[in-house]
Amino acid sequence: MRVHKNFPYLFIGFLVAWLLLSASLSWQVVFIGVVVSFTLTALYASSRYAGLGSVNFSVPVIKAIFVYLFIFLRELIKSNFDVALRVVNPSLPIHPGIVEVKTNLKSPLGRLVLANSITLTPGTLTVETCDDSFFIHWIDVSSPDIETTTKEIVSTFEKYLEVIYG
Repeated sequence: MRVHKNFPYLFIGFLVAWLLLSASLSWQVVFIGVVVSFTLTALYASSRYAGLGSVNFSVPVIKAIFVYLFIFLRELIKSNFDVALRVVNPSLPIHPGIVEVKTNLKSPLGRLVLANSITLTPGTLTVETCDDSFFIHWIDVSSPDIETTTKEIVSTFEKYLEVIYG
């Protein structure tokens, strides 16, 4: 059996995530974390689960993943407050509509993550994807211009996803 080139990075990433989520360094937790991390890594590194094959795990990619998660959480919190304020204060204007945005991502997995990130952020919903265009339902359309909406909705996530997925 040939070891997948990303095996060490995947294993370390899963193990670190396990230890952070469990918040314990007891030998039982660490042992179970090693077993679970090894199992998940073996599954992802196998050819059956080739989805992560397009991610070349390296130090810059791992850094981009952590920064992306931070940026996503920041945008999630900001948009939650924005939508909550619009619900509590009906006098705040809303201009709902569907806008087209463009992406530079070539990887199908990268586009999937981008579409899900947009959808998970309150106030936006990815309705359709077609090649490099995404059609987004946006609660407050500030501009129908593709470049402007792309900058407002996509660019925050896209620059990190380009590093992760190429």
